[in-house]
Amino acid sequence: MTYQETLNWMFSQLPMYQRQGKAAFKKDLSNTILLANHLKNPETKFKTVHVAGTNGKGSTSHMLASVLQEAGYKVGLYTSPHLKDFRERIKINGVEVSKQFVMGFIRHNKTFFECNNVSFFEMTVGMAFDYFAKQEVDVAIVEVGLGGRLDSTNIIIPEVSVITNIGLDHTQFLGNTLEAIASEKGGVIKAGIPVVVGETHPKTAPIFKALAKNHNAKITFADQVETKTYASDLIGSYQSKNMKTVIHTIEVLKSKGFQISESHLRDGLKSVIENTGLLGRWQILNEHPKIVCDTAHNKEGLYYTMHQLEQEEYKTLHIVFGVVSDKDLNSIFHLLPKNAIYYFCKPNIPRGMEALELQERFRSNGYLGDVYDSVNEAYESARKAAGEKDVIYVGGSTFVVAEVV
Repeated sequence: MTYQETLNWMFSQLPMYQRQGKAAFKKDLSNTILLANHLKNPETKFKTVHVAGTNGKGSTSHMLASVLQEAGYKVGLYTSPHLKDFRERIKINGVEVSKQFVMGFIRHNKTFFECNNVSFFEMTVGMAFDYFAKQEVDVAIVEVGLGGRLDSTNIIIPEVSVITNIGLDHTQFLGNTLEAIASEKGGVIKAGIPVVVGETHPKTAPIFKALAKNHNAKITFADQVETKTYASDLIGSYQSKNMKTVIHTIEVLKSKGFQISESHLRDGLKSVIENTGLLGRWQILNEHPKIVCDTAHNKEGLYYTMHQLEQEEYKTLHIVFGVVSDKDLNSIFHLLPKNAIYYFCKPNIPRGMEALELQERFRSNGYLGDVYDSVNEAYESARKAAGEKDVIYVGGSTFVVAEVV
């Protein structure tokens, strides 16, 4: 199979949560363990940092990778989902896994995958761990895909576990209360392994404290400790919270023997995009008109991006917006500005909400805008309509941003 044929097989033949939703969710780690054994347990051959959370785990993972790269380590980085190319999910020192490795891994293990009904996410995690082991990385930053306790990445024993924050997202899988979701994401806490929690919340902090106590794991709440302020090329104002989490995680790694200096930390935070290739976090695509895209897609994430959008100066605000079909729109309407022209579109995945339905839901809540047949058509229409002093914001879903960047 060619590279594209390999991807087509992975995407179309096997369940994948990001495209299919609940049908792809497995409440069991047995397949991941079976696959790891088949691959001769590559996850045991390098050190790891495990990053969970509702929002910010991608940015936090990339920041950590950048700092460790500056410190001279060979750093694996596993994240999801990708924006443009599947290979974005698996990188070493900012360089994506080769097409040849992807094709070879699938070709070599395809029979095993088919015989054992291995899911898209399970095989992708296995691919990352196999690649990192064969490339002999010093450390890998491993981002949780969904939840924590039952996520396929949760077979690792990391140097430190990180939980950025908790919000009401993926409630159909993780529970519909903050406490329930915290219990699921807190499943990354392991015996004797320190844990850094990014944000303290009265409903979730007791959950994390109890889990840490039960596992004899030292716990730190990053937002409760004073830290220095550093400049970063991730310019979203909300990144300050992620940065605190990163700083305390680096402190834990230093206590475990990692050689990371102040200059490594400073330079790593300043060069995240250059070092890792991160896309879609308050990414400025154009200046006149100013065009910004951001992958924030739930209440907590949109709270911060909309607050930053309020700080922008513009004559007219244009918002290109699309969501997935299970999005709880009622939880985000109050965050979105009404003094804007909306361009409603459906991201090009089966789970995308139809643009006409999206428009109707928005119109009944006092928002105005037209329907477009595709993300690209909505985006180009906004560009044509916008004057030099206007601002265009593109978001609502990772998949909308993916079609624009």
